[in-house]
Amino acid sequence: MSRYSPYQNLRRDAAYPRVFFYTSTKDDRVHPGHARKMAARMQEYGKDFFYYENIDGGHAGVANYKESANLAALMSVYLRLQLGAR
Repeated sequence: MSRYSPYQNLRRDAAYPRVFFYTSTKDDRVHPGHARKMAARMQEYGKDFFYYENIDGGHAGVANYKESANLAALMSVYLRLQLGAR
């Protein structure tokens, strides 16, 4: 896995697009520690990123329609920012 692991292949001197990490504190399949660890490494390397951790939800990161709509809005804003749309 070390050959294709984003965490293990992150380089301090490489240029990366601004990443949006999102996770759920209650994800029972992929521990939120993975997103936290990657965000911490990017911060350590001085890379720009967005991070959102929902305290509810499960593997999908949401627990209800309101949270689903909120996450969809966050993703839409992120995409618009990355494409330079206003």
